[in-house]
Amino acid sequence: VSAIISVSACGSLKTELKPLDFVVPDQLVDHTYKRETSFFTDGIVVHVALAEPFSPEVRKVLVNSVKQLGLTVHDGGTYINMEGPQFSTKAESNLYRSWGIDIIGMTNATEAKLAREAEISYASLSAVTDYDCWHPDHASVTVDMILDNLRKNVDNAKKILKLAIPHVGKLTKFSAENALASSIVTSRDSIPEIKKKELEVLIGKYVK
Repeated sequence: VSAIISVSACGSLKTELKPLDFVVPDQLVDHTYKRETSFFTDGIVVHVALAEPFSPEVRKVLVNSVKQLGLTVHDGGTYINMEGPQFSTKAESNLYRSWGIDIIGMTNATEAKLAREAEISYASLSAVTDYDCWHPDHASVTVDMILDNLRKNVDNAKKILKLAIPHVGKLTKFSAENALASSIVTSRDSIPEIKKKELEVLIGKYVK
């Protein structure tokens, strides 16, 4: 696998990012605290670069595909990954806005980190379902309204993917394809044999 396109629902932290808009983020903040975020534990240390967590080549395809359909897309933005499953408090929502965060969700950071460790280029098509609770109209937002927007976003996302996937398939260079080449810190001789076997699909071309 060379690329992953993630489709995710998100809340908006900025007025101009409206429900039913799409955002293709280029940055993220991981605000989770209970999740396993690495394949590499127990005998092997790996530090992959994550300065650019989303694949620029796949992002470009997604943005162009949304534009081609005449839908509203925001090219770039910062996604904050909250733990969930509860939504934010108003204090948290306003804190994230003060940090300059654009959208909020519960999935992308963990996906991006694990994809990078697997040398898979990752991008997210983030569909705005509602404004987060900072917005003065949030009290009038119902679960039914959110689910209705989610269904509309899913219908549009299918159309976007139908355009985007063939173009991603034609890409010949992926930014994450050699992410582990200089990221394995542990001496090859010190990695337990059982760990080499477990992780062969990921590290086999670097560790024998």
